[in-house]
Amino acid sequence: RACTPIYSQRDLKGIVAQYNADQLLTLRDKVSLQIKEGLTDRASDFGILLDDVAITQLSYSTEFSKAVEQKQVAQQYAERAKFIVMRTEQEREAAVIRAKGESQAAEMISDAIDEAGRGLVDIRRIEAAAEIAKTLTAGNNITYLPSGNMLYGISTN
Repeated sequence: RACTPIYSQRDLKGIVAQYNADQLLTLRDKVSLQIKEGLTDRASDFGILLDDVAITQLSYSTEFSKAVEQKQVAQQYAERAKFIVMRTEQEREAAVIRAKGESQAAEMISDAIDEAGRGLVDIRRIEAAAEIAKTLTAGNNITYLPSGNMLYGISTN
């Protein structure tokens, strides 16, 4: 009897089919051991003694390589999408916290006005009027100012 390559190819394919591509690379020693055991058993049927079996080169079809690349690209898109969702959630949370802070600040100002009077509001109006006047005087354009009280409702008494 003669040992034909068909037997060894069939055994190899059967063992290799048990693993995915990543496992073939990472579990090379385990796969090599299983192949050695399978081929040793098959060779012993023909009176051949195998000393060693080693996997020296793994190659994949072009279609398989493209599929692996497409999978990696899809994973990168998925990771990017997760990052965008996470960033959006953080921005939303920051907006909520900011709004709560502004609400508390408004309450504190309102309480201060109730306790101490409208002096703070008048100071803010004067500061705003001064800033507007500074901006208007810096430009070369003609500016029309409203007639009446220039201090926006602050009594000048």
